[in-house]
Amino acid sequence: MSTVRMRHLAEVNPLTPAFDRLANEDELTFLPMEAVWPGEKLDISRCRTKASVATGYTRFQDGDILVPKITPTFEAGRAVLIRGLHRGVGTGSTELHVLRPGPRIDPKFLLYAVNTHSFLKNGEAEMYGVAGQQRVPDAFLRDLPVQLPSLAEQRRIADFLDTTTAHFESLISKRNSQIEGLAERELALIVDMLSGSQKSGKGKPTGWSWLPEVPAEWSVGPVYAYFSTELGKMLNADRASGPNQRPYLRNANVHWYTIGTDDLATMDFSADEVSRYSVRRGDLMVCEGGAGIAEAAVWDGRLQECYFQKSLHRVRRAGPVPVEWLMYWLRLAKACGVFEAEGNIATIPHLTGEQLRQCRIPIPIDGDSLVKRTGEHIARLTAVRTKLTRAQILLAERRQALITAAVTGQIDVSTASGRGIGE
Repeated sequence: MSTVRMRHLAEVNPLTPAFDRLANEDELTFLPMEAVWPGEKLDISRCRTKASVATGYTRFQDGDILVPKITPTFEAGRAVLIRGLHRGVGTGSTELHVLRPGPRIDPKFLLYAVNTHSFLKNGEAEMYGVAGQQRVPDAFLRDLPVQLPSLAEQRRIADFLDTTTAHFESLISKRNSQIEGLAERELALIVDMLSGSQKSGKGKPTGWSWLPEVPAEWSVGPVYAYFSTELGKMLNADRASGPNQRPYLRNANVHWYTIGTDDLATMDFSADEVSRYSVRRGDLMVCEGGAGIAEAAVWDGRLQECYFQKSLHRVRRAGPVPVEWLMYWLRLAKACGVFEAEGNIATIPHLTGEQLRQCRIPIPIDGDSLVKRTGEHIARLTAVRTKLTRAQILLAERRQALITAAVTGQIDVSTASGRGIGE
């Protein structure tokens, strides 16, 4: 088995002449990042005219392999071999690398090669850019060493993996269905709470199709009237060199209902910035942009001293409404598409400080008791979902171990069943 650099096996981010041959009014497949998933989850149903995607998008064609370049999508192993494009051509997010296999490498074998443990880990190590928006460079793909068996052996390996990974994918699909069912139940609980479904009597219209009515005795008002909000400190080149280094939260630390602190960075906060940018127990942290836009969680005060960066909003209670009420409203609003980017879908959306303050939310009379009751139910659902998610991670790790072993020649696919690795 020889080792060959990727640039000798496939074109990396090549030109796509088939796109140029289309007329401006011709439609072709459009693939935003959220539609890029392996297997049956890949969504190639969207189309755009050539004129509407002529600039600012990545171009590809049938038979290409798409590799997400931005964190955390890259690490999730969401590379796909693309087929069935409308007119055989597509455009999509600029956060995609394109690999066009040459005659020396089987396309499916190449797809499995970019799903090995070593590929994903080495790519993660080569990322560049600011935290939360790091990307894998072209050079990493071009210089990637690929262990290359004969074409016949490549096809045997790919066929073996097609068969043996199907077992994993079936289990993963079933677990995903269970997790989705829990998520639907969670949203139903939030809808019940925010709409005051336990209340009787005539409701008050909100004007929102996704939450059309609240109890008549409730009001609807802007966030700024019930909470104080603050955007975190902007990162700068001197952040790591100042004398007052303190840990801070960024959007990568905040997910729905949870805040991770295992990988906190530090930054210089001067004495006059301590009050403005510190977080305290009970503060709601809200993601300002990126894939996690609007995701929110309450800080539990686990650290004696902690601060926050500009990618986060800090929300504090300033009236009768608990911050958890806003957190659940954001959860439902995002699930209903309220914060999706408009216009250029390739643009990463943002929830600015002014947009957050101007959001209108239902204002209950008994918010604390409603939040407490709903939170207890959601905590139980979250515990079950966490266990299922951990099981999914183990399945994905075993699937990746099987792929790595087969692609790198650690197992002989002509005799191996693959069952021992996956079970």
